[in-house]
Amino acid sequence: MTAAPRTAAQDAVAHLTPDLWARANRLLIRKALAEFAHERLLTPRRLPADGHYAVRSDDDGTEYRFAARRRALDHWQVDADSIARHRGRDELPLDALEFHIEFRDTLGLSPAILPVYLEEISSTLSGTAYKLAGDRPTAAELAKSGFQAIETGMTEGHPCFVANNGRLGFGVHEYHAYAPEAAAPIRLIWLAARRDRATFTAGAGLDYDTLIHSELGETTRTRFATALTDRGLDPADYYFFPAHPWQWWNKLSVTFAAEIAQQHLVCLGPGDDDYLAQQSIRTFFNTTNPTHHYVKTALSVLNMGFMRGLSASYMEATPAINDWLAGLIAADDTFAAARFSIIRERAALGYHHRPYEAATEKGSPYRKMLAALWRESPVPTLEPGQRLATMASLLHTDPDGSSLTAALIEQSGLAPATWLRRYLDAYLTPVLHAFYAYDLVFMPHGENVILVLAEDGTVQRAIFKDIAEEIAVMDPGAVLPPAVERIRADVPEDKKLLSLFTDVFDCFFRFLSATLADLDVLTEDDFWRTVADCITDYQAAHPQLSAKFAQYDLFTEEFALSCLNRLQLRNNQEMVDLQDPAGALQLIGTLRNPVAPYAP
Repeated sequence: MTAAPRTAAQDAVAHLTPDLWARANRLLIRKALAEFAHERLLTPRRLPADGHYAVRSDDDGTEYRFAARRRALDHWQVDADSIARHRGRDELPLDALEFHIEFRDTLGLSPAILPVYLEEISSTLSGTAYKLAGDRPTAAELAKSGFQAIETGMTEGHPCFVANNGRLGFGVHEYHAYAPEAAAPIRLIWLAARRDRATFTAGAGLDYDTLIHSELGETTRTRFATALTDRGLDPADYYFFPAHPWQWWNKLSVTFAAEIAQQHLVCLGPGDDDYLAQQSIRTFFNTTNPTHHYVKTALSVLNMGFMRGLSASYMEATPAINDWLAGLIAADDTFAAARFSIIRERAALGYHHRPYEAATEKGSPYRKMLAALWRESPVPTLEPGQRLATMASLLHTDPDGSSLTAALIEQSGLAPATWLRRYLDAYLTPVLHAFYAYDLVFMPHGENVILVLAEDGTVQRAIFKDIAEEIAVMDPGAVLPPAVERIRADVPEDKKLLSLFTDVFDCFFRFLSATLADLDVLTEDDFWRTVADCITDYQAAHPQLSAKFAQYDLFTEEFALSCLNRLQLRNNQEMVDLQDPAGALQLIGTLRNPVAPYAP
C-alpha cells in the first residue's frame, strides 16, 4: 500500500515529534530550574546525595529532583539529564507547561498573565524542537564560520529569560519564513508613504535621495516610481521605505486599510535584495549587498516582554543621537586605543496614522506599527583576514555540549586567560570608560555587540549597535544637544552601577565563566581574576577618575540582584516602562561580587 503524500501543512510541523518535544521540555525545565533558583523564585533544598537538590510544587504534591553545580554569582549549572519529576511513587514525564502551572503561585503568574506566558513557553519549546531537528554545525565548525552562519546558528536566545522565543503572532509558516534560525532569505515589502504623513530624519551628510539611491538600484527605483505614476500619483510626494512582510500581511493591509484606500500609503511590492533576519527578529542583514545598511522594521509581535514595534516619534531623534555618540567616541583616546566603534543608525522614517495617534497615549502599540530604521553595516570596516561574530555566540554550546568560545580559544593557540583578556580589552574596557568618563551606559548584552575576529579566532575589537533605544546618560548636569536630550535618564545613585553588574556580570559573564569552568577550559577563579585585572589596569591608566572609581566601586563585596524573569512573569506585555526603566527593576537580595577578592 502506497503511503499518502505529505502535505505542506504536515511538513511545517515535522519537528514536533515525541522525541524532540521531550528533549525540548527537558532543556527548558533545566533552564527554568536554574534561572528561577538564581532569581530566588524557587528555593531548592539539598538532598543527601552531594550536589543534588529538589523543589516541590505549590500543592506540595510534585517534586523535581536534579543535580547542579553552584557557581559564582549564585549560578545554578543544572544537569539536564539528572532532572526527574515525581508525584508520590510515580515518576512523570517532564512537561514545561505543567511545570509552570504547578508553580504558578510561587512564580507569581496571575490568571491574566499565565495563559499568555504558557503560549510563549509553547512557542519557545517549538523553536527548540526545530533547532534540535536540524543538521546544525558543531561549535568547532561554527567557530570557523562567517558572520551570518554564526548569527543564524545560535540555538538558545537570551541566556536569562526562560520564555525567550515567544514571537506571539507568527504562524508556523511564518516561523519558517522569518525566524533567524530558519535562515530563510527574505525580501522586504516596500511601501510609499505620503510625505505629509511621515517623518524622515537622517544623520549628518545624508539625505533621503542619497540614501535611497544607495539602497535601491535604478531599475527598482524606476519600478517603484512607475507604480505611483500609474495611479496618477507624483513620486515626489512620497517616501519609499521597507516594511516587514509579516507586518504588511497581518497588520498594515488591515489595520491601515483607510490609509491604503486613500493612497496615503501605497504598496510597491518586494524589493530585489535578499535579507536574513538577525537574532533580534525585526532587524535584517542585506545578503545580496552586505555593505548596504541593515534595516530594522516595526513588527507587532509579542516577544520577551514587549511588542516589537517601532515608534514613529521615537525614531525622529535616532540619527542625531547616533551622530552625537559617534562624535564622542571618535574624539576619545581610550576608545581609539581599544579600536571601539558603533554602527550608526543613519536614517529613520516613521509613519503617523493620525486617527490612532489621536485615540492613544504615548507608548501605545498603535503608535509603533509603521517605522523603519537604516543602520550601517560593519562589513566595510573589516581589514583583510578579519571576520564578524555576534557576541551572543560566545555563550553558544552545540547539542553535544561543546562551546564556541572554547573552540575559538583552541583555534587561537593562546592560553585561555590570554584569549579572554584580549576579548575583555575590546569589550569591557569601552563599557568601563563610557560609564566612568561620561556617565554613559549601553545595553551591552550579546545580541547588541558584534565582535571582530582575526583569522586565528582572537577578538580584535568590538562594535556596539542598537544605540538610540538602548543608551542612557545618567549625569543630570551633562550638556546634551536638544535632539539628544531624550537619552538623559534619572537613575538613583545606588542603582547606577547595576548597568555593569547586571548587564555585563550577571547576564553575560556569569554564563561564560560557568561554561568555560564546566569544560575545564578556565577555572572560575582565573576567569574573574582576569576580569579584575582588566578593571584594575583601566583604573590605573585613568588616575584622573579615581574619585569616580571610589564613588562607584566595582570591587564592592556585593551588589543587588536584578531579576529579569520576574519582570516578564509580572507583565509579559510590557515588562518595563521605557520612560522609566530604573523604576521597573525587581531587586531581590544581593549577589557576592566575584571580582571583590581581587580588589587592588
